[in-house]
Amino acid sequence: MNGFYIITGGPGVGKTTLLDTLAAEGYEVIPEVARNIINEQEERGGSGVPWKDNDLYTKLMLHRSIEDYLTAKAKQHTKPVFFDRGIPDSLCHWVMGGNQITEEMEDAAQKYKYENIVFILPPWKEIYRTDEARKQIWKKQNIHITKWWIFIKAMATN
Repeated sequence: MNGFYIITGGPGVGKTTLLDTLAAEGYEVIPEVARNIINEQEERGGSGVPWKDNDLYTKLMLHRSIEDYLTAKAKQHTKPVFFDRGIPDSLCHWVMGGNQITEEMEDAAQKYKYENIVFILPPWKEIYRTDEARKQIWKKQNIHITKWWIFIKAMATN
């Protein structure tokens, strides 16, 4: 395969901290697109944030995830590449918002593949914090985590 690995899990479970450690060890890491999109949308007064227009936000996540995937693919890698979430996460977010997978999303899931091993970090209440970009309360984010795990594993490895 391509050496692309997804590190996923609910909000605030330590994904970014783990990826920072991997980067310090010399691995290439691809940062989470969600937080960057939220920051960009907030700066320009856009509506592509989950608490204003979740569908637009999810579409932005998918397109940015594809861009990041293609950028990583264009480089020559001698070590594994770790993604702070990936394309399957965007699809999961879309479905958890009550939507049906579109043909574009299905195509992306089939075209842009990751390794069959997915690193799923479990909920960890003791380290969970909210901030300007992460507004979910612990109880709400924890309710969806099992669905997230099942969906991401299925999408990433099919």
